[in-house]
This record gives sequence, structure tokens and C-alpha cells, in this order.
Amino acid sequence: MANLVYSQILFKMSEEIFIEPRYAIQHRKGWIEVVCGSMFSGKTEELIRRLNRAKIAGQSVEIFKPSIDTRYDETSVVSHNDNAISSTPIHSSLNILLMRNQATVVGIDEAQFFDNELLYVCQTLAEQGVRVIVAGLDMDYLGNPFGPMPNLMAVAEYVTKVHAICMVCGDLATHSFRKHKDQSLIMLGEKDTYEARCRHCFQIGMKETELKNH
Repeated sequence: MANLVYSQILFKMSEEIFIEPRYAIQHRKGWIEVVCGSMFSGKTEELIRRLNRAKIAGQSVEIFKPSIDTRYDETSVVSHNDNAISSTPIHSSLNILLMRNQATVVGIDEAQFFDNELLYVCQTLAEQGVRVIVAGLDMDYLGNPFGPMPNLMAVAEYVTKVHAICMVCGDLATHSFRKHKDQSLIMLGEKDTYEARCRHCFQIGMKETELKNH
């Protein structure tokens, strides 16, 4: 009986995790939503889902991504499941303020690759009454907070942390383990380059990598 109740609680939590905050146009106030997690956790998928719902509701939507992210498409934001939504690639986060075209909903993908001005940009938009939805990696390949993400999570009204499945043990994954020796902080890649891992398997992998490099 206890296991059944516990399972029902978990199911209810999983239902609620992806529910967006209420958005009343007639009393519109701006805010920041952050969707974060490791590689292969569904961050972009959730970003696209929220933006598509806003479009269906007739809201004005603009989407931006860093111009260096050309893994799937030059302009579109594309998830690992091949869902896509048109976006505007930009070099500087400040360009978002110039190019949002009076949109009431602004989506930003791969936020970890942007400069630290992204915090100012998101706060400015929210103060102007814009709903800002940001998706990005919360940690880099070393397990450290990544770029502007920690500051965005601190000021956001809503933070959703999504999880992948550990490719070693099958537990919930929170880390992005880099399988290559490249030590560049920014390295675009897919399953040939990264694995989603739980904390334990990530630490084992990092120790194994350290031993190989010595």
C-alpha cells in the first residue's frame, strides 16, 4: 500500500513538473522561467513545447539561440528528438533586446553559451512584461556551474530541472560526461562526444580520465 501511495505521489510530481505558470494576458506581468539539466535530459524539447503552446494561444513569440550552435540546423532550435522551431541565431545576448519585435514571449536555447549580459537581458525583458523562457545546461563537462545559468536560476521565478537517464547504471542522470580528451570549455557534440551520467558514475569516469591522462 505504501509503495502504491509513493508511486502515485511520484506520478503526480512528474505531471506537475512541466506545467507552465498561469499567464493572464489582461494582467500580464513579466517573469523568467529556466529549464535546466544535463545533456539528453529534454531541455530543448520542453522549451519547444512551451513556446508552441504560447503560439497556439495566439501570443507573440520570438526565439533566440547562440550562433555557434549549428549542430542540427543553422537557424532552427532542434531537440534530440528532431522537434524543431524557427529561431534567430545571435552572437551577443544584447541583440535580443533589439530583435524581440515586441514579442510577449521570448525563448532562449543553449543559454550556457551566451555571455554574462544574458542575466541583464532577461531581467530587462521580465521588467517590461515579457515571459522569458530559458533552456540550458546547468553544469559544464567538469561538473561546475556553466556560464550565466546559475545567476539566471537564482533570479528566475520558476526553475525546472529535468533529468536524463545514466548511460552507465540507468539511474537519473544530472551530469554531462565528455568522452573525448578535449579540454575546451565549449565543445558542441552528441552521443559520440557526451554521455548523461549520475553523480556516482560521473565521478568514476572523471577519475578514469585523470588516470589515462597521467
